[in-house]
Amino acid sequence: MALRPFKILGVQQIAIGGSSKEKLRTLWVDMLGLDVTGSFVSERENVNEDICAMGSGPYRVEVDLMQPVDPEKKPAVHATPLNHVGLWVDDLPRAVEWLSAQGVRFAPGGIRKGAAGHDITFLHPKGNDEFPIGAEGVLIELVQAPPEVAEALSHG
Repeated sequence: MALRPFKILGVQQIAIGGSSKEKLRTLWVDMLGLDVTGSFVSERENVNEDICAMGSGPYRVEVDLMQPVDPEKKPAVHATPLNHVGLWVDDLPRAVEWLSAQGVRFAPGGIRKGAAGHDITFLHPKGNDEFPIGAEGVLIELVQAPPEVAEALSHG
């Protein structure tokens, strides 16, 4: 196997899906004390989410509380309660290029700006004939780490 030209640095986010953001907020914000730092709504991605955070600086982890804009449409962000896990990566384009060459399947959409403003892409939960390596049922988001996060986490 070729030398991996990138490094996974740490957890960037955890996305929790449910039929009601309010019920999710009761636990994560009211009971556990996470701060709500923003919101994001996308008809195309069928998501209405509150962006919460724990920790600070480069050690901050985002917790997205998501409900579908329309429960009858796809993607069904509420159908899998642990919707996805986001991982910081030091070089997203090189990671995508290398992982694709190794047979890792990516979800449609390519590299794009995510809700928090970072470049992102998703590893598909299931492999297929062309790209046999999937995430075995888990959607994984790769997130380009900004320089200050990459610097702090690369020394951990």
